[in-house]
Amino acid sequence: MKPSDFTQLTDTISNSISQTISNTLSSIPLNSLFKKPKNELEGEQQAQGPSVPDDLWIKCPACKTMLLSSDLREDLFVCRKCGHHFKVTARQRIRILTDRHSFHERDKELESVNLIDFPGYDKKLENARKNSGEKESVVWGTAEIDGNPCVLCVMDSNFMAGSMGTITGEKISRAFEYAADHRLPAVVFTASGGARMQEGIVSLMQMAKTAAALKKHSDAGLLYISVLTDPTTGGVTASFAMLGDIILAEPGALIGFAGARVIEQTIGQKLPEGFQRAEFLVEKGIIDGVVERQELKETVWKLLNIHQDALQYIHYGDTQNVENLPEIRNSRGKAAGCDKKELTAWERVEISRSKERPTTLSYVQQVFDDFLELHGDRAFRDDGAVIGGIAMFGGQPVTVIGQQKGKNVKENIYRNFGMASPEGYRKALRLMKQAEKFGRPVVTFVDTPGAACGIEAEERGQGEAIARNLLEMSGIQTPMVSILIGEGGSGGALGLAVTDEVWMMENATYSILSPEGFASILWKDGKRAKEASEVMKITAKDLKKLQIIEKVIREPEPANEENLPEIAEEIREDLDGFLRKSCQKTREQIVEERYERFRRM
Repeated sequence: MKPSDFTQLTDTISNSISQTISNTLSSIPLNSLFKKPKNELEGEQQAQGPSVPDDLWIKCPACKTMLLSSDLREDLFVCRKCGHHFKVTARQRIRILTDRHSFHERDKELESVNLIDFPGYDKKLENARKNSGEKESVVWGTAEIDGNPCVLCVMDSNFMAGSMGTITGEKISRAFEYAADHRLPAVVFTASGGARMQEGIVSLMQMAKTAAALKKHSDAGLLYISVLTDPTTGGVTASFAMLGDIILAEPGALIGFAGARVIEQTIGQKLPEGFQRAEFLVEKGIIDGVVERQELKETVWKLLNIHQDALQYIHYGDTQNVENLPEIRNSRGKAAGCDKKELTAWERVEISRSKERPTTLSYVQQVFDDFLELHGDRAFRDDGAVIGGIAMFGGQPVTVIGQQKGKNVKENIYRNFGMASPEGYRKALRLMKQAEKFGRPVVTFVDTPGAACGIEAEERGQGEAIARNLLEMSGIQTPMVSILIGEGGSGGALGLAVTDEVWMMENATYSILSPEGFASILWKDGKRAKEASEVMKITAKDLKKLQIIEKVIREPEPANEENLPEIAEEIREDLDGFLRKSCQKTREQIVEERYERFRRM
């Protein structure tokens, strides 16, 4: 036999064996590939429920790839090929998320009973306990995540589909109460089919009970992180799941109030692909973001870390904390750019509109560290024209918000050329109120030709959204500063600029409307825009004289991505000074001085 013939024969045999194994494994029911997982939590008995055993394979339900169970466990039960997130038990979730041996379970003996004598419910409870290894659909206790203490609640869909019965609601309520009493943040992982039908109206009342307990925790100024996993539906969605200060979700998670089948039957229409999935909810502004399971522990840790007092938050009236603010000094001479040619107002208008000008995200990346973007207005949509989130400035957390333009046609379409919709202003206000709750200073970046206009903007209340921002920003009890980096057009700009101080880039503009619009309205001739720009007093120099702004940030040459690091250094120094000054004021002083600032105009 020729060597080539032998090679061909061995390949044929090998392929035949592989195909036989694959066909055999494919015929094995999925449930038969599961066994009891090892439970290392507090020496408890092994919990029953889905877990992938050693030395076996399992088929991904999404892409049908056969996966080695040991690899799947190593990958935190996420398919290496398609990224499908397998459902995990509460105990598996706790092991993945928490520091070893840090989880201490509470109320583990609480069990549901047949409150309304529902036929067959006792048997269902017995089977649920046996099949899941849990006494109820939620496990809670105290834990540490990379050293950060918290109260942790994890729902388990293997217990009656994670339905919320009386004991489920009781345990979750106790968790929030304990967190409030001990001033701990709360982290809740949801996985539920909704209210438990077998407990009738009593189950429904758990929605109100858990929300009320959560209100006490929130009023204490404490952080609540809600993480939505597959599935999160019904009464859980309509209560504590959607009330987090920050709401995250795993990729592809089913999230909704009414089931898809119920909706289709009600409206008589086929639902679009991806409806009620996590990515859909980000787009619609309902949740802050989607996080891969492999990145979830780090993300939750970062959020917990940001909200720890150990990070030296500014406690107003405590002047000792001034020493904890970053030491930032500008190496660039203050006389930089003094010999430049004086530009006309129209020239500065053109520069402010230049596509070469750095955007809000450019400044955020240069001025701050570890920016974590948060999405959505919690009501309708995430507006790409407004970005916002939490960042670090010299070890102190700050909230950063700004209008964002695109760098090309595609980006500008998504960003609507920096013209915010009502949802954009509502997202900004949501993040400002969140900053107020946790004592974070707010920095806004303004760069917009004006607010979005059109049928949809008017239908959704553009005027009301801007007016609401003006009202609420005037009373937010935390330091706030605005920086105009490009165009500052009309009420669309003011909706982010009711702050303690307003700074302007040297080549930025700030006006009642565009010079073109001004000339058209007053002079009936839009071609007189250049002339209009001179009489409108819209440059930084003009506005500093009028005391509309407090500071001009110099541009040795028009700002661009290349010279941005130098400009950012001056902004960092100015922010350092602003924070040092602000931390010596009470919350009441901050609000009163902001009122007087605008009252003088």
